[in-house]
Amino acid sequence: MANIQPYAAPGVYDPPIYSQAVKVSGAQTILYIAGQVAYGPDGTPMHAGDFKAQARAALQALKAQVEAGGGKMADIVKVNTYLTDIRHRADYGPIREEFFGKKMPAHTLVAVTALAAPEFLIEIEAIAVL
Repeated sequence: MANIQPYAAPGVYDPPIYSQAVKVSGAQTILYIAGQVAYGPDGTPMHAGDFKAQARAALQALKAQVEAGGGKMADIVKVNTYLTDIRHRADYGPIREEFFGKKMPAHTLVAVTALAAPEFLIEIEAIAVL
């Protein structure tokens, strides 16, 4: 029987209406990590208008979530990235490489009209298997 444990990494905003991440353990462990954005410690948006800073903050939060669940970035098997402006794709590649190396796991990148708050320019969700 699987054990499902919602959690949020220390220092990452833990919103009241959804889990930042869910750890599923049993025969194997799977981390389902909710979309990470550039939240401040109190849940307010950070780096308004600065795509590169938001991308790094979202990836730092993703890394913190994976590590809090007992994994590492190399354990991530699937990433979905949402951009509010597809022109940021060129800026995202080198930043993403800082966290995943040259070849990242399965990845979907989608342009959307808006995210949860108008200040957010990027949101990144992932699945990791430990």
